[in-house]
Amino acid sequence: MIPLASPPAVLAAAPENQELAVAPLVLAFASDPTARWMYPHAHQFRTFFPRFVRVFAGQAFALGTAHYIEGFHATSLWLPPGVIPDGAAMAPLVQETVAPDRRGDLFAMLAQMVTCHPAKAHWYLPLFGVDARYQRRGYGSALLTPMLASFDREQATAYLDCTSPDNLPFFERHGFSVCGEIQSGTSPTLFGMLREPR
Repeated sequence: MIPLASPPAVLAAAPENQELAVAPLVLAFASDPTARWMYPHAHQFRTFFPRFVRVFAGQAFALGTAHYIEGFHATSLWLPPGVIPDGAAMAPLVQETVAPDRRGDLFAMLAQMVTCHPAKAHWYLPLFGVDARYQRRGYGSALLTPMLASFDREQATAYLDCTSPDNLPFFERHGFSVCGEIQSGTSPTLFGMLREPR
């Protein structure tokens, strides 16, 4: 890991710079097992994954809970307590963009993701990623730490779905613990991760 000389600025992403903020997520998920199971072909992934990001977590831009590292090297899309991904928009997106032989498993996975959430009020991190060119330099920690510090001050619970086992140690270092596994048919395994305030 190449350490950062100084902490980079973490900024709120406004709706007007949504495209810039989505770009590092696309690059971060280009080799993610779950994203590439959904969209295995390069053109399919490049075309449809940005739309998936906007449908699944795009509410964060309007709510002021989308953040990025200055220079758009990394992005986090948080949803506050009581806000969930737009299921009404997700169904037609899956029908249009995911291969027929994977749709049933994906819908089952999405249903499991809902039931895996903690029953109590919590912040949800549906999407978080660092541009592959800037990974292992501390940008992920720099982006995650301010929100987690605010949750600790407010005594707020946080939850996320980890889509790759390679990322488990990173989130565990930041206080998340695996609380469940999500898998259906041919899909990879996702890991529900919970963080109680410190």
